[in-house]
Amino acid sequence: MNAEHVLKQQVALVTGASSGIGQATAEAMAQAGAAVVVNYHSQAEPAQALVAKIQDAGGRALAVRADVGDEDAVGRLFDEAVKAFGRVDILVANSGVQRDAPIGEMTLSQWNEVINTNLTGQFLCARAAVRQFRAQGRAPGSGRALGKIIHMSSVHQVIPWAGHANYAASKGGVDLFMRTLAQEVAAEGIRVNAIAPGAIATAINQDATEDEASRQKLLKMIPYGRVGDVKDVAHAAVWLASDAADYVVGTTLFVDGGMSLYPEFRFGG
Repeated sequence: MNAEHVLKQQVALVTGASSGIGQATAEAMAQAGAAVVVNYHSQAEPAQALVAKIQDAGGRALAVRADVGDEDAVGRLFDEAVKAFGRVDILVANSGVQRDAPIGEMTLSQWNEVINTNLTGQFLCARAAVRQFRAQGRAPGSGRALGKIIHMSSVHQVIPWAGHANYAASKGGVDLFMRTLAQEVAAEGIRVNAIAPGAIATAINQDATEDEASRQKLLKMIPYGRVGDVKDVAHAAVWLASDAADYVVGTTLFVDGGMSLYPEFRFGG
């Protein structure tokens, strides 16, 4: 598989693409030949910088501001994508936030913000993508599927996480939403899957990955012995979007170095 051409003539829309996993995924999609819509919520400068980087490398890209938890904003996001590139073939629903607190101290605002972005936002974007796939139909060079949706989940769709009830609930919801959606639309040729990253070095967990004591504690939970890189997730996303994964439907790909294997049981249960 020539990674430089696997998504040629396709259009990928990546939400939350101004930093971290979303940024790396958008760049990887561009390197694989796709035109890329770089969605951001508030960080315009890094989103525009990524667009410039893609364009300087000979690719096509557009930055679009939108809050994925806002129905009208999601509609405008897809309208801008179609206006610029004519269609959307791939959605990577990546936007996510954390608002951590023990359950007795968690506010309704903290709960609602996480659910709205991490779960409702995935619904709104997936619904818009399905509608767009149906409206535009297949095009030469756009791949075997009518369209592809990749939901960004987390190992915490299966691993409980004390102090993060809102986040874990949102990711558990993403899991069953993804599988239900995949079941519903697969017969139309729409492939829906998810990626569940483990500990990936990003700004959101900088303290845990750069402080040596915290890093060593974290590594005890990762059988493979290293913290993940954003490119580990980005490469998985490109593969899931490509025809190489055409028979993969309704599956969550865990990119976690084995974190979801309950590593403490290596020493007996």
